[in-house]
Parts: sequence; structure tokens; C-alpha cells
Amino acid sequence: MLGVGTMLNDVLIDRRRWLAGAGTAALTLASPALAQQQPPPGRQRLPGVVDEANIKPRPIAIPQFLGEDPKFSADMTQVLANDLHNSGLFQVLDPRAYIQRFNDINEPPRYQDWKTVGAEALVVGRAYKTQDGRVQADFRLYDILLSKPVAGQGVRITPQLWRRLGHQIADRVYETLTLEKGYFDTQVVYVDETGPKERRVKRLTIMDQDGFGPRTLTDGRELSLTPRFSPTQQEICYITYVNQQPRVTLMNIDSGQRETIGNLPGLSYAPRYSPDGQRLVFSVQDGAATGLVEMDLRSKQMRRFTQTQGIDTGPCYSPDGRQLVFESDREGSQQLYVMELQRGTTQRISRSGGRFSTPVWSPRGDYIAFTRQGDGQFAIGVMKPDGTGERIISSGFHNEGPTWAPNGRVLMFFREGQGGPKLVSVDITGKNERVVQTPTFASDPAWGPLRA
Repeated sequence: MLGVGTMLNDVLIDRRRWLAGAGTAALTLASPALAQQQPPPGRQRLPGVVDEANIKPRPIAIPQFLGEDPKFSADMTQVLANDLHNSGLFQVLDPRAYIQRFNDINEPPRYQDWKTVGAEALVVGRAYKTQDGRVQADFRLYDILLSKPVAGQGVRITPQLWRRLGHQIADRVYETLTLEKGYFDTQVVYVDETGPKERRVKRLTIMDQDGFGPRTLTDGRELSLTPRFSPTQQEICYITYVNQQPRVTLMNIDSGQRETIGNLPGLSYAPRYSPDGQRLVFSVQDGAATGLVEMDLRSKQMRRFTQTQGIDTGPCYSPDGRQLVFESDREGSQQLYVMELQRGTTQRISRSGGRFSTPVWSPRGDYIAFTRQGDGQFAIGVMKPDGTGERIISSGFHNEGPTWAPNGRVLMFFREGQGGPKLVSVDITGKNERVVQTPTFASDPAWGPLRA
């Protein structure tokens, strides 16, 4: 668990100035001309509709952190800088241009010097070992345009997990300057693929969201597919083949303890957790039909949601747990449907042509991401829960399986490339697409929640 140190200067002065105006891209950082504007009444978070033309990374200066171990300080600074740069919302300025050099984390910045080099924000920090054997990083965040501090904090952790310090600070900076939750101190579980294409060994692997620290969770002797994170604890659900039969399996990530859910009425596929982590929804094949069922993980009681002559699969709850999106061929081809769970009513939401699959609801509730197949391509897109506002984010020969960052701003998916699949992340604007480096071929990612 991450220990949070003493709050040093957590004043969060004038965060509102970083919000964009109502008529511009709400996910970008505010321009200086908007610095004194109040956010619209009642706004709690930034909406998902954006104008791609208005996205412009904001210049931020991040001098190397101070500390007794120069390599540790440099590595810590690099993690922080990479996170902010990779978000697409920040431009980390070249340190060679910096005029002021810090000798003490509490030394006030010379604001005019930082304005001269073009910075609009500044992070100053110190990384060091503590007397109890852990490592700590303290930081100060300054608003250069308004010439004042806006945040400060100290975070502490065991040395083996030192990279989390950089991710935690990046989350704090991101949140302060954008009014969105960060997503850097998170993990992704995915299917690691090795060997010839016709005889691939597939293992579940977990890594940090930036691709570092991969760790295998399964040994590959049993085929394991479609991993999904619990939203409330360090646990995943997935499909494993037992005696060549697919079964829903749960795994505690920390202990490795597993539980295969048996006594199901038929073959089971595509499990996913409810928002409270207490239930699973998945597909069960019973004869020629495949329907959706829900299981209470405590009582093991089951509830059937759908029972048609088609194939209903790929279910995902809305963030409030009141609706379910899924894919079905009940009308002849794969399309997306939303069910109101209390009333049992269902409506089709995909209407633009092609085949739709792998729907997943945004943590914000404002969009549903999907895979659309048509015209010889697989595209990753988003639409509103009522089916309006459909927009393609990325397209190619074979893109598939989107998953949301916990703040609902970034998607990750996998793309078949030369020799095998690789993971790709992209902003919901369709900008800032980048390959997530993994040591092997990788598919079917699932983004976990912020870590405690």
C-alpha cells in the first residue's frame, strides 16, 4: 500500500483557470485569456465532447529532482515527465533552456525566468530515502502565469515500487491543472502471446499503464482469455479452459489465489464485474442460444438477463449499474444493445452500418466504446449511450478490444501488426495515438482502477 506523507502546501489555488471556455475544447487546458474565468455552475468534471482542433499541449518545466542519489532522482523525474508528455496535454520543456537552478525544494521560483523560457507551470521536487527504509518524493507545483504555488505533497513507498512515486506525482499535477482525475498510477492486465501464430502460448500478464514492470499471472498451460479488472479490489476475472471447456475464473492479483466458478448451466464466456465488484455478468451458451446471466459473488445466486435465439455476449454495466450494454446478432448481424435492468427493456443503439462488438461503458457514463467492422477494416469508436454522436477514434486492418482509463479520457486497444498484435493507447479525441511497449505480442487489454 502506498503511504501518503505530510501534506506540504496543498493549497490548490485557482485551479479553475485551467478550464477551457464553454465553446472550446473542454478537455484542453485553458488559455491565459481564460485564466480568471469561473467554471460553469455545477461543473464537477470535464465533458467528453471535444474539438480536436483546440487541443494544444501546455508547456511545463520539470527540473531534475533534488536528492542524495542523482540516478534515483533522475529516474523519478523521467517517470513524471513521461507520464505528463504521454497524456498529450503537456509539453515538457527542454531542461537545457532552464535559467534558474534549484538547490532547495523550498526555494521560491523566479517567475519571470520561467516565463522567459515559455513555461506555464513548474514542478520542483526532491527524492530521497527515509529512515524507515522506504523512499519518498516531495514536490511543489507552481502556476507561472499567475506567479503562485498551486499544490504540494509528499508520497512514500517501499523501494521496490519506487516508480509509483513518479506516477502519483503525475496524477496530482494532472488533476490540479486539468480538474480531471489522473490515471498514471494504474495497471493493465493483458494477454501475452508468444510462439508461432498457429501455436501461440497465451498468458495473462499485468504491467503498469506505461508498459513497465510486466509480470505473468498464468503459466500458459491452460488457455486464458478476456481478463477484466475488479473496480474495487486487486482481482481479475477471465475465461480459462478446463478440460477444453471455457469457465469463468477469479484471481487475486496479490496472492495468485484462483477460484473457478463451476456448476454453470452451459459454456461461459466474457465475464465482467459490476461497478460495486460484488457481481459478475457473463454469457452462457445453452444449446444453440447464448444469453446473459448475472451472478452474485457472495451467494452464487444467478439471475438471467436475456434468453433469445441469438447470441448475446460482451456485456458491460453502466457506471451506476442500472444498465447493460452488450452485442447480439438477434437481428441478423452483430449490433449493440442497451438494456434497462430494472424494467428489462432493450433498445438497439448501433445504426451506422457494419458489425459492432466489444462494447465497454466509459467510467464517466458519457460514452460507450466499441469495435466496428466494415469495409475491410476494424475501427475503434465511441458513441453516446443512446447511440447518437458516433465517432471513430482509430481505424486499421485489425483494431479491437477497447478499454478505458479510469478517468474516461484515454482508450487502450490492440492492433494486429506484422507478426502479431500490439497494444495501442489513444486520446478520445483520436489524437495522441501511441504504441505501448510490451516485451512480447499483446492483446485484449483491461485497464484497472487507480491504486490505493
